[in-house]
Amino acid sequence: MYDSLPTRGPPTESPSPSEYTSLLPKPTNIDPPDFLAEEAHDGKHDSRKAILAEFWWLLKGSVPVILAYTLQNSLQTTSVLIVGRISPEHLATSAFSLMFAMITAWMIALGGTTAVDTLASSSFTGSANKHDLGILLQKGFFVLTLFYIPVAVLWACAEHVFLLLGQDPQLSKDSARFLTCLIPGGLGYIYFELMKKYLQAQGIMRPGTYVLLITSPLNALLNYLFCYTLNMGLLGAPVALGISYWLSFGMLVLYARLIAGSECWGGWTLEATQNLRIFARLAILGIIHVGTEWWAFEIVALAAGRLGTIPLAAQSVIMTADQVLNTIPFGVGVATSARVGNLLGARDAGGAARAANAAAWLSMVLGGVVLGVLMGTRDEFAKLFNSDEGVVRLTAEVLPYVALFQIADGLNGSCGGSLRGMGRQHVGAVVNLVSYYCGALPLGIWLAFHGWGLKGLWVGQCIALYLVGALEWVIVTWSNWEQEVDRAFQRMELDVQERLEAGDGLDGATTASLDE
Repeated sequence: MYDSLPTRGPPTESPSPSEYTSLLPKPTNIDPPDFLAEEAHDGKHDSRKAILAEFWWLLKGSVPVILAYTLQNSLQTTSVLIVGRISPEHLATSAFSLMFAMITAWMIALGGTTAVDTLASSSFTGSANKHDLGILLQKGFFVLTLFYIPVAVLWACAEHVFLLLGQDPQLSKDSARFLTCLIPGGLGYIYFELMKKYLQAQGIMRPGTYVLLITSPLNALLNYLFCYTLNMGLLGAPVALGISYWLSFGMLVLYARLIAGSECWGGWTLEATQNLRIFARLAILGIIHVGTEWWAFEIVALAAGRLGTIPLAAQSVIMTADQVLNTIPFGVGVATSARVGNLLGARDAGGAARAANAAAWLSMVLGGVVLGVLMGTRDEFAKLFNSDEGVVRLTAEVLPYVALFQIADGLNGSCGGSLRGMGRQHVGAVVNLVSYYCGALPLGIWLAFHGWGLKGLWVGQCIALYLVGALEWVIVTWSNWEQEVDRAFQRMELDVQERLEAGDGLDGATTASLDE
């Protein structure tokens, strides 16, 4: 089953990544096509063939990830739509509760698991002990469960928190009940993300999509069953969501066990509960890196609520669309982090640099396509959600700003993925904090309440994303990639040293591979 997995060592050429291949290239004896003969003769390292191949690898790796995150978002959207049919109050409660879940627990899943992007992808190709990847997965279970405990307590006490924030008493009470029922499901969401990252580090990108193609319609059926047939009303939605998340996780485990991905699992070990400092630090920085952008968008949503009913409705339309569109740069970023980490672990500094730059251009091309679609449909776009003439007109006025930052958002996603692959989440976090909170966000809020209205808020977001995208691309482009290879192996060496100091047995292959 696993005969086609790559051997360790520097790559040259490879087939496209599949369910059984790493994102790393594999040696091949196939002669290059005639139209590349001249470039091969010139000895150019970044030949047209290599660059086109890099685009192809990244595109093939990104598409299933994008589809998976789109389907993942659809679980929540479906729950909101089904429970929202009971009453407008249930619609508001479910949407508000899931927004709060997004900026708390979902950030642990989407941001905390970036530690796996960094450590697992380089470990898969850099360590001769394939079971090191399984130990990293177990560390993820342990660390992120600990991170989730305060969030679960917060959800259980959410009514008091919402009241302190000035929310409606009934909304606060109902949202707290919703979130309390979602506590078990939140952990399933985090574990599902961890399993996806474990497989993606091995170049196995599609299982998340396969699983969600099954659990997405099942989630809709469960929502209808619990909300209507069993008369659970509002609380049926979080119960159905929780079951869907745990089913998704369980099916991904079965995929890894029965089809592809199990060779890196060496069984449960106490090593996973020791030497957690590196993983925890990268996870915290990843939460800050991903969270700072999402939190800024939620601040914009709160500010829009103070502009009036029509701006709030238009903002809801735009935010719903942006959450779907954001899966494109985020998916490219996930594939990029795995690719860059794999190449660093294989000591291929040139390949990692080429992958990072190819990802940046790929994300801008995809962003340009989205920009064209949004601009071409801006006058009709809001009608998909609401027929009110004021909402449609205001959405059409604001949408060009949203369309404009799609290219920058693509850069943000791909370059952020490169930084995570390098283990430099702290750089992305600092760039986000400075760009959003020290400049663009205050400017957008000021413009919104000084004559610009909703457009002012999105002008601020547009400025922030271009600042973030440009700064991160400069940082990635000017990176010393040979040094990044050394840093990747230093992280692995530090982990080995700490395990030795803790008295854990390590095989000779692991230490020998790091000494080479």
